[in-house]
Amino acid sequence: MKLDATDQKLLDLLQKDSSQTVKSLAQKLGKSTTPIFERIKKLEKEGLIKGYSARLNTKKIGLKQTVFIAISLQGHTRSYLEKFVKEINDFPEVVECHRVSGGFDYLLKLVVEDIEAYEKFIISKLTLLPYLGNVQSHIVLSTSKETNEVDLSFLA
Repeated sequence: MKLDATDQKLLDLLQKDSSQTVKSLAQKLGKSTTPIFERIKKLEKEGLIKGYSARLNTKKIGLKQTVFIAISLQGHTRSYLEKFVKEINDFPEVVECHRVSGGFDYLLKLVVEDIEAYEKFIISKLTLLPYLGNVQSHIVLSTSKETNEVDLSFLA
């Protein structure tokens, strides 16, 4: 789908605050509400908008520790990969799971209460997966940037 300038601006506005009303978005774009509503529905239908969510302040809700885990699997058959992804997706601590190239196979992002909760996750969940190879943990000390917004200016 080719995005025009209005689509790009609309996506930018929705990325910044998806709770805006169609009326508010239309005003900001200098358009009427019906075409903006239709554009949003089209962007959703085409899969450019996958969904809407609120970004939470994890520290304020008691999830104070973020950890990235680099994982290599023992095997690389489709069966190993599918089993791993299925089991990882069932762990609520895992907020992101990426298949990557390079020195390991997957990169996980976990958000947990504290380092003790992370240790419990490792011992009672992750290490029970039979097809794990190498596991490297990276404890986040601080975060200077965290966003889900994608810069669309390159499309112009």
